[in-house]
Amino acid sequence: MRLVGEKGEQLGIMPLYQAREIARENNLDLVEVAATAAPPVCRLLDYGKYKYEQTKKEREARRGQKVSLLREVRLRPKVGDHDFEAKARSARKLLEGGDKVKVTVMFRGREITHREIGRRLLERMAESLKGAASVERQPLMDGRRMAMILSPTAIQKARIKEEVKKV
Repeated sequence: MRLVGEKGEQLGIMPLYQAREIARENNLDLVEVAATAAPPVCRLLDYGKYKYEQTKKEREARRGQKVSLLREVRLRPKVGDHDFEAKARSARKLLEGGDKVKVTVMFRGREITHREIGRRLLERMAESLKGAASVERQPLMDGRRMAMILSPTAIQKARIKEEVKKV
């Protein structure tokens, strides 16, 4: 087998028992790096320290990621102007947080016969959130609900990434 030292230096080709002896003398572990190579490649390292460094790197990589959730804002066809504006502010706040927003219009009873009211409501929501969001999925009927998905714009996403890096 080919043996690689702790700092990456080549120690040469040697039998397994000799490599184990060198590892024991240096209080290190013998780890097989490339089994399919001819001859197989093993490395001397402190395996516990190696695993610790790997988990530390993974944790650091996860810290830099922002998990994007799908949040929902629900409306009714007969929503008042003030209530609509409050829902729009709520949706804007969610979008600025980096989440996608599903805007849903719920129909009850005979309201379902006036789907165009729901579609206009969703288009009005998209228009009021124009700077903060882009329409990812157009309004679509799903049973007694009409839904549209909005996602943060590229400018928003860039600003969110900067904020995550600061933290």
